[in-house]
Amino acid sequence: MLKQTYTIRRYSMFGLLYFTQGTIFSYFTALNALYLLDNGLTMSDVGIFSFIAMIPFMLKVFLGMASDRYSLFGWGHRRPYMLLGLGIQFVCLLIAPLLDPSSEFAALVALAFVLQAGMALYDTCTDGLALDTTEEAEQGTVQGVMVGGRAVGVVIAAAMVGLLADHLGWHSVFWALAALTLLPVPLVLMAREPAHTREREFDWSAFRAFKQRSVLALAGLGFVLFLVITGANQLVNPFLEDTFNIELSDAGFTTTLWGLGMVFGSVLASTLERRVGKRGAVWAGMAISSLAVAGLALITVRAVAWPLVALFGVAYGTYMTVYFSLSMNFTDLRIAATMFAILMAFTNVADGAGMAISGVLSDTIGFRVTFVILAALNLLAIPLIPIIFGRRGSSDVVVSEPAVG
Repeated sequence: MLKQTYTIRRYSMFGLLYFTQGTIFSYFTALNALYLLDNGLTMSDVGIFSFIAMIPFMLKVFLGMASDRYSLFGWGHRRPYMLLGLGIQFVCLLIAPLLDPSSEFAALVALAFVLQAGMALYDTCTDGLALDTTEEAEQGTVQGVMVGGRAVGVVIAAAMVGLLADHLGWHSVFWALAALTLLPVPLVLMAREPAHTREREFDWSAFRAFKQRSVLALAGLGFVLFLVITGANQLVNPFLEDTFNIELSDAGFTTTLWGLGMVFGSVLASTLERRVGKRGAVWAGMAISSLAVAGLALITVRAVAWPLVALFGVAYGTYMTVYFSLSMNFTDLRIAATMFAILMAFTNVADGAGMAISGVLSDTIGFRVTFVILAALNLLAIPLIPIIFGRRGSSDVVVSEPAVG
């Protein structure tokens, strides 16, 4: 009974940490563009803003290294860093509505950079704690909980942002996001952090893992997948606004559908890993992504947009769960947070690059052609898959169902 309570509390903590991250993720990737456009900025400005705001995630390997090596004030290697990151995010969200995007754009970009630095800090330390406490057979489940938690955050933020922005103004959006940031704090304070044993002590020699072709191919796979999916995601609401003149509440509904798709995608990915292995799950995610992103370019009727947006969310959730679970499987526990952060850094660079590229392309050649180009870029991942699974056969083992009774 005590073990079951601990497991539920642990899953709830991971879910809520990713939930609050999901609310910010939803805003920055799908709704921030509308906020900036409403204040007289262009999609090129949005792309630049998004790229700079994502830089802390590209550099979070150093945050992971600090967490792996140093116990903050002797309180632990994970929890104190997580609380500090949540605090930074909370304060920045309170300050954000005080800045005018049109006249104080540089200051807003700088604030977004600091906010994302706080989120990157608790994100990498959450991943480190998950790696410290999760057995290999449980990795898909834990990542499903995390991605599902993030997706629920996306859904809540999407539904909330449109209504609040329409009826109370954008300042209420930032204050609501700040309040949601505090939700995981009690569970983080109650969390157990395992002692760093000799086997898990930081060791520079563990970085030799990055000489392996399979690890480099995995990083490349993450870059391609997330460049495509994040670049396309940023364009969905601006594209629908440009095509159908949707309102903020409609944009919130669109992002809600996308978030629900993510929830389903996280469950689908966990199921696929058990049924057909990680290799099969990667192929399935690529197929769904290519179909969904290319399909967005063909939207001419509003009613068709909703199921395609939901399908796009399924692709996003599948990609995230499979790649994160695969990365956990490759991670050396001596540099758990650091190595996982490095693998995630490739996806974060891809996030920033994808948003910058898609923003500029949509301004120059239009939304529809940009969607087609992004869908085609999925093909770059094909030669990487045999390298990953050919050198790491255990990563493609079908995870067996737990025995009953």
